[in-house]
Amino acid sequence: MSDYDTDILVWSERQGALLRRRAAGELINEADLDWVNIAEEIESVGREQLHAVESLLLQALIHMLKAEAWPLSREVPHWQAEARVFRAQARRRYAPSMRQKIDLPSLYADARQGLPETIDGQPPQPVPDTCPVTLDELLSG
Repeated sequence: MSDYDTDILVWSERQGALLRRRAAGELINEADLDWVNIAEEIESVGREQLHAVESLLLQALIHMLKAEAWPLSREVPHWQAEARVFRAQARRRYAPSMRQKIDLPSLYADARQGLPETIDGQPPQPVPDTCPVTLDELLSG
C-alpha cells in the first residue's frame, strides 16, 4: 500500500518535491513518481473547480428564486444581495472551458427543488419552469 492510500498529505508533498526537482533538471528515479495517481489528482483539481462554480451558481439561483417566489418578504434585499455575491464568486472561479460542462437547466431544476414550501407561513408565488437566465447573464457583473 502506498502513501497515496494511507496518507495523502505525505504522498502529495513527496510527489510535489519530486516533480519540482525533475522540473529543475535534476535526475531522479522516475519510478518514484506515482504517475497514475498524479494524473488522477490533476484531473480532480479541475473537477473540483467545476463543482465549486456549479455550487455557487446553484446558490445564486436559489436566492434569486426566493426573491421571485416571495416578493413581499422583508428578506428580498438580503436574498438579492446573497445572489449577487454568489454570482460574483462564481464569475471569479469560472473558466471558459467550463461552459460546455455546466448544465444550467439541471442546476435550475435543483434550485427549484431547493425552495422551501413556505416562508413566514406563505406559499411561494409561481416561478418559471425553465431557467429564465443564461449562463452569461448569471456570470455578468
